[in-house]
Amino acid sequence: MPLIEPVPLLPVAELGRVHFIAVGGAGMSGIAALYADLGVPVSGSDQNDSATLRALTESGVTTYVGHDAAQLGAADTVVISSAVRESNPELAEARRRGLRVWHRSAALAALMLGRVGVAVTGTHGKTTTSAMIATLLTAAGADPGYVVGSPLRATGRSHRLGAGEVFVIEADESDGSFLQYPAQVVVITNIEADHLDNWGTAEAYAAGFARLASGDSVTTVVISSDDPGAVRLTASLRAAGVAVLTFGESEGADVRLSEIGHQGLGATATLSGPTDAGPIALAVPGRYNLHNAAAAYAVGISLGLPGPVLRAAAAEFAGTNRRFQPVAEVGGVRIFDDYAHHPTEVAATLTAARELVGDGRVVACFQPHLFTRTRDFAAEFGRSLGLADLVVVCGIYPAREDPLPGITGELVAVAVADPQRVSYVERIGDAAALLAQLVAPGDLVVTIGAGDVTAVGPQLAALLREGRR
Repeated sequence: MPLIEPVPLLPVAELGRVHFIAVGGAGMSGIAALYADLGVPVSGSDQNDSATLRALTESGVTTYVGHDAAQLGAADTVVISSAVRESNPELAEARRRGLRVWHRSAALAALMLGRVGVAVTGTHGKTTTSAMIATLLTAAGADPGYVVGSPLRATGRSHRLGAGEVFVIEADESDGSFLQYPAQVVVITNIEADHLDNWGTAEAYAAGFARLASGDSVTTVVISSDDPGAVRLTASLRAAGVAVLTFGESEGADVRLSEIGHQGLGATATLSGPTDAGPIALAVPGRYNLHNAAAAYAVGISLGLPGPVLRAAAAEFAGTNRRFQPVAEVGGVRIFDDYAHHPTEVAATLTAARELVGDGRVVACFQPHLFTRTRDFAAEFGRSLGLADLVVVCGIYPAREDPLPGITGELVAVAVADPQRVSYVERIGDAAALLAQLVAPGDLVVTIGAGDVTAVGPQLAALLREGRR
């Protein structure tokens, strides 16, 4: 898939009637809802009905199930995601009419015009970090607008218009669309090779972050002091005179974490900033979440907000959907769900699970996402999954991709070092029944992946309640 190049932007009020194709997706629904909040006539279609589609209807968006050229109506602007193919009848009709066709990133960028934009990117942690920033800024009285990739558990919403001057967005690097955003503050959580089907090489992927951080609108880059890819970029940015604020555990970090621990389902640390230091306590687990919180704190102080207020506000963050989300506890078996779909993310999730499990076992149910990512990282996934005591690997969730010869989820299963601890099921529908046979009281089960593996946890809970093992 070719990378998305930036296009000239127009204010939202000048776009006329706007139609969103695949409006029910996580990346599209929040933008459509905010356009409707601004009084723009908005319509949208999606292949399947969903709670998201129904919520959009209630917010004033005209919605359709299925795709048909007639559903464009009198649209002036059509918004698409990278997953929408040129063969889509609505997109084909928009091209035929010569309508303005924008990638979703341009539609989101238009919401940032006239506001102080904060764009959060990185290979991992974008959703949680952007949601944490929104939470901390809100608690500090900044009333930010935001669009993030998953609903905040505290509000059930992934978007808010806000009345303050700051607008926070999650900037997707996978297709290059993060270059579209007119951000003053850029947050880079880490840089580790991914999405090579789009970028081609790890070097090209890293260069995209450098281009973003050097953008004309950027005044401050908030970036990890620990991640090797981020450290390399920091050196070049500082040499070019770019203002950089680092966060992490390294001694030289501008916002430094130390004395890291965990308490219950949460994580704790001492956080030291340029003018403030003290404890920080999270209601969500994992060392990686402390790093996300440090990045959020760094954004807050870069905007002039008080450090003590930001540290205290971190405790209010309840997480986002599908990020180490509790599902159920049945018969002494705890079940969580997580969106991790890169080897580093899987390792971080399982490390957090190990901190919580006590004397029980960590049981991972992993569904690979994309044929290309499985091809590129099967061995790395196997090593990460080795952190669990028992592993169930499922068939690949294809998302936007067509199958590749010889590439199956079994490549991941055989890459786990100890075959006695691994089972493979091609059909996701078979995973819950297998897990029900494997688990015992005291175990902690995590379903992991960006696809429909999220359904396995509730299915497993139902089987355990019925006593079916």
